[in-house]
Amino acid sequence: MIIIGAGLGGLSTGCYAQMNGYRTRILEMHEIPGGCCTAWERGDFTLDCCISWLLGSGPGNEMHQIWLELGALQGKEVRHFDVFNIVRGQDGRAVHFYSDPDRLEAHLTAISPVDAKLIRRFCQSLRKFRKCLEVYPFLKPVGLMGTVERWRMLASFIPYFNTIRTSITELMTDFSSKFQDPLLREAFNFILYEKHPAFPVLPFLFQLASHANLSAGVPEGGSLGLAESIEQRYRRLGGEVTYNAKVEEILVEDDRAIGVRLSDGQEVYADIVVSACDGYTTTMKFLKGRYLNETYRHLYTETIHEPGMVFPGYFTLFLGLRRPFPEGEPCTTYLLDEDMAAELTGIRHPSINVQFRNRHYPELSPEETTVVYATYFCDIAPWRALDEGAEQISRTRGGQEVHTLPVRHGRGYYAAKRRARMALVRFLEERYPGIEDAIAVRDVSSPLTQVRYTGNYNGTVLGWQPFVESGETLEELIKKHGPGLPGLANFYQSGVWATTGGLIRAAAAGRHVMQFICRDDGRPFTASVDETGPLPTHRVIPVGVRVPPPAREAVRTAVTTEKDAT
Repeated sequence: MIIIGAGLGGLSTGCYAQMNGYRTRILEMHEIPGGCCTAWERGDFTLDCCISWLLGSGPGNEMHQIWLELGALQGKEVRHFDVFNIVRGQDGRAVHFYSDPDRLEAHLTAISPVDAKLIRRFCQSLRKFRKCLEVYPFLKPVGLMGTVERWRMLASFIPYFNTIRTSITELMTDFSSKFQDPLLREAFNFILYEKHPAFPVLPFLFQLASHANLSAGVPEGGSLGLAESIEQRYRRLGGEVTYNAKVEEILVEDDRAIGVRLSDGQEVYADIVVSACDGYTTTMKFLKGRYLNETYRHLYTETIHEPGMVFPGYFTLFLGLRRPFPEGEPCTTYLLDEDMAAELTGIRHPSINVQFRNRHYPELSPEETTVVYATYFCDIAPWRALDEGAEQISRTRGGQEVHTLPVRHGRGYYAAKRRARMALVRFLEERYPGIEDAIAVRDVSSPLTQVRYTGNYNGTVLGWQPFVESGETLEELIKKHGPGLPGLANFYQSGVWATTGGLIRAAAAGRHVMQFICRDDGRPFTASVDETGPLPTHRVIPVGVRVPPPAREAVRTAVTTEKDAT
């Protein structure tokens, strides 16, 4: 089996394939694993650009079992803040979104007593979701469930039926508009750091409930550390990874995938090909637009170009600071005025998310230093428009643009990056005096950077958007055809483009695709927890209290074991 891409979807697919007796080789165009789940070094600082929270990082749910099967968390400390996010309005007022429903209800009611009834409704739903997570299915795809299994799954949701029904049918934008307090009316849209206009209330409750259950923390070692742990699990299972191997084409013979052609001309053959990289590149470049039925063709040639069908990319600023800023909050979303937003090219909503990232991962920067991570949701079109004069690689087949990659950026592009960087630094300096003089390292990226690094369509890091036409269409296609393409045998897709959502869904996609492959090969599927390391430990960190990084070998009384956390 050849697997294209060593992101979490590809690594997960490889692990589960090895567990089931398949001989696999992962081909990755870069030098390290992880894909979008990554980090890089700048001087003495490691800049972690991915995990702000990891669903399934604690026990009591099927998500956690997947991470333990992949060896992702063993031996690590998982850190949890008692506040999921802080939203600060232009007037300086702040909403602390505590995940504990009792504390959240008291805090929100103190801000706006007149909204007490609506607040109570939200927090009561949060209480029910904490229990609902125990039965939420992740281990087996619905498309492979028999009638009895589906009825059992649905029966397990009966106690939470009304909560799920109301939270999935009401958009958060509609729910939040009912608040009388103007800050709450806006802040609820930013619980998940950025505004998601098409999201119903359900994912907000899901994330907060996971956080309250100590199952949405951050793992020691960060994003690249997580990917490297899974890669090590894959290698222990006998898998092979080849880096600096860029796939250009999936080879097909008699309507069967038989291998791949690399950018250096080498052809690698296999019985099964799994693409765990960008879905648009896979279908429109690697396979030249073939094997798309009417629904798939509409999805990849029309729907994908419509606004809101794919998660946007990010503009990202990292600052490595020479001194500590203990007053820095782990995670804050700032609501911006029009003048500030106008400085930020491509911004979708007038807000930025600022994290003092060393609070999450103190081991990734020197002692007595600080890492600031500032981001905003960003459209790629304005950046491409600014890239005038830059050389481009444009490829079209059948009248459809396959990919456009910047080779050399234009002056307008760099001017926009500099303008956004200076505006963000100025904004931070006003709130944390001394930041500008303390800068030792700075690193800026746009959605075009993401395209160059991962090849992802328009710089997205999450692929298809859930709760809209694209995500719902994909789910129906996989239920009907599995994670492949109609008419093409021995080919499957994995990772975020075979599902909707973040890291846990990418990891679950690897488990799911192998269940389809095992079904097609007539063999039973099996999976096991990695027992080469101890279970992860957990630490809760109060926001507003600076906790020094723990000694690696010390026994910490603040740590709870898996059993205690349950």
